[in-house]
Amino acid sequence: MNPTKIVPLLPLRELIVFPHEVYPIFVGRQKSIRALEEAQSQKKMLLLVAQKDARVSEPTPDDIYRVGALGVIVQFLRLPDGTVKALVEGKRRARILRYTRVNEFFEVEVEEIEEHCERTTEVEALMRSVNATFDNYVRLNRKVPPEVVASIVAIDDPAYLADKLVGQISIKLEDKQALLEVANPAERLERLLGYMRSELEILEVEKRIRNRVKKQMEKTQKEYYLNEQMRAIHKELGEKDEFKNEIQELEEKLREKRMSAEAREKCEREIKKLKMMSPMSAEATVVRNYLDWLLSLPWYEYTEDKLDIKEAERILEEDHYGLEKVKQRILEYLAVQALVGEIKGPILCLVGPPGVGKTSLGRSIARATGRKFVRVSLGGVRDEAEIRGHRRTYIGALPGKIIQCMRKAGTSNPVFLLDEVDKMSTDFRGDPSSALLEVLDPEQNCAFNDHYLDVDYDLSKVMFITTANTLERIPRPLQDRMEIIRIPGYTEHEKLNIAKRYLVKKQREANGLRPENIEFSDQALLGIIRNYTRESGVRNLEREIASICRKAAVEVVKNDRNALVKVTASNLSKYLGPIRYRYGLAESDPQIGVATGLAWTENGGELLAVEVTIMPGRGKLTVTGQLGEVMQESARAALSYIRSRAEALDLSPTFYQNIDIHIHIPEGATPKDGPSAGITVATALASALCRMPVRNDLAMTGEITLRGRVLPIGGLKEKVLAAHRGGIREVIIPKENAKDIQEIPAAVLKNIVLTQVDNMDEVLRRALIGADREGFLGSFNQGTAAAPSASAPRGESGRETHDGDCVEESPPASPDF
Repeated sequence: MNPTKIVPLLPLRELIVFPHEVYPIFVGRQKSIRALEEAQSQKKMLLLVAQKDARVSEPTPDDIYRVGALGVIVQFLRLPDGTVKALVEGKRRARILRYTRVNEFFEVEVEEIEEHCERTTEVEALMRSVNATFDNYVRLNRKVPPEVVASIVAIDDPAYLADKLVGQISIKLEDKQALLEVANPAERLERLLGYMRSELEILEVEKRIRNRVKKQMEKTQKEYYLNEQMRAIHKELGEKDEFKNEIQELEEKLREKRMSAEAREKCEREIKKLKMMSPMSAEATVVRNYLDWLLSLPWYEYTEDKLDIKEAERILEEDHYGLEKVKQRILEYLAVQALVGEIKGPILCLVGPPGVGKTSLGRSIARATGRKFVRVSLGGVRDEAEIRGHRRTYIGALPGKIIQCMRKAGTSNPVFLLDEVDKMSTDFRGDPSSALLEVLDPEQNCAFNDHYLDVDYDLSKVMFITTANTLERIPRPLQDRMEIIRIPGYTEHEKLNIAKRYLVKKQREANGLRPENIEFSDQALLGIIRNYTRESGVRNLEREIASICRKAAVEVVKNDRNALVKVTASNLSKYLGPIRYRYGLAESDPQIGVATGLAWTENGGELLAVEVTIMPGRGKLTVTGQLGEVMQESARAALSYIRSRAEALDLSPTFYQNIDIHIHIPEGATPKDGPSAGITVATALASALCRMPVRNDLAMTGEITLRGRVLPIGGLKEKVLAAHRGGIREVIIPKENAKDIQEIPAAVLKNIVLTQVDNMDEVLRRALIGADREGFLGSFNQGTAAAPSASAPRGESGRETHDGDCVEESPPASPDF
């Protein structure tokens, strides 16, 4: 049995000490410093053993390996920070038998491990193999110093050779500890040979990787060298390298840009062509512009929709008064978006008179949905290329307005307003409304193809909103692709609220006034609405308020910055001048031969006066006032009806033979057309022929047939609003228009009576003053025309006869002038 010793123990972290090797160590733990001091002072050997886990700061006996190396301290040096630097040399292997002290420092009883190896042929062969393998290892691993290689080759002892080689090979700490614990040198060499061969395989792989990288680097360096040569040649020729830098920037943008596969392929082809062109050529400029357009478009950039319905509703209400249909449609879209996750953008068409807020509503919708807003005015556009762009073969070619605005928006899902879509025209350059068919078709606009780009662009996420004053000028196929939402003119009550909530505040701020500088009374605002404006919207109302604010600003600056200007109904003329429009009855008194009709125009509803005068003559009918063909036909139909009812109207059967009739509708400079003035013309004719005045507080609208039937018309809401603005108390409407009454605001219905009629009998009874006298219209049955007397032959006196039970099918409603 080997003799034992009691020596201090120094636990090491991330280090295995082998015999015959010298190691520098830095010691900072107090117990380890005391162990070094004990060995230094007592001239003892020191057991150097590795910890199992280097992260343990205060190791216990269980945290330390059982086998280490007995060594001596070659050098001991205290550092200023309290740590110790020591140089130790391993002498022999030793095994721990027991711990004799663990508190101040570790002290253990150890026994030395004997190493004995016979020099057999097998050991000699093993040593040669180890040396040869180490030579290969050194050739691949340049980190081993040459002097170390020379010293290892000179070693003849297998135990010393094994211990010396371990320090030169990159193997794990656990494997080194395992080699330390092996007592037989031959077995250590055999294990070491296995470790070296594994390392050799790894080094071979690393070498192959390095060679590949080196070749790639050589290729890159070669390209760099050639490019530098090319750059030098260009400089010698006087050409700058800006063109190449520009191409590099385009390639970098293309790598970073998310775009469709088709667009990316197109860009790559164009960049390849650009590289082969001279930078000064005209074609290079065309290609660069084309690439700029492709790379600047938003292909997959989206803004996130605000799906908070309550917040969107608050924003819409804050920006606009009324317009319930449009607001409801936007809230429906957001609700469906919140439930479904992704839907195609809606395509809305807002139709209404000027000044009702169609364009500003687009901005409000964008703010409510959290999207970007872009607008294109189509008024006067007559070239199809304005929509779809020019082909690149033309000099100065550009994409169309759609693609230009998408780049301006910077996102693929903006709110896109196409303003005045009914104002486009057509000439030899094409039809822009036909080009819009693809843009506004939800089934096609996912692959919109602009002539300039010549690649498909997705417009399906865009929320398109178009505006128009009338549908008649929009082609039917284009109407079919849009969801039509009619925006009627504002009522007097609505205008008052809009002025109080929005217009006064806006113009006050625009003219530099504070709330304490100007004050509008409700009666003053009503006076402006009634006497200084006559419109369906509020545009002129805003102008008049702005005019008052400017005059108030003059007073404030002249007199006192804190002065208060009160605008009342009594001093309106001071700021706006004399009254421009007569508010109240359409006609001041009932008159013979004058009836008030109702017309629908692009500006909303209007009162339409029909005048008839009778003169001696030969039965000639004259119609003036720039009337369209349909309106002239209505006048002739009305006269035919009056002639057929001559007897019931107390007229001579031949009354028309000795007179000339002139029908005139004032404002002759304005074109007028449509059938809905039929009953108004018939009433004015009956009034003039029967010498009976027409009520001046009554207006009417409806199409007339030869049998006296009253047929339905369009635009009822706008016409009733016009009657309400004009102070009319009663409006005669066709009975078949009863379904449209629900669209009329309740505030209007409180102040106006709507009388529903089926035939002219009822119209004349309500309109003519004195029509209730005995015998007048007595031969009529309620709701039908009277049959001729049995004694009268069919067609006598030029009157048309018909079966009173016959029901004529109503044609579709036709809008008026």
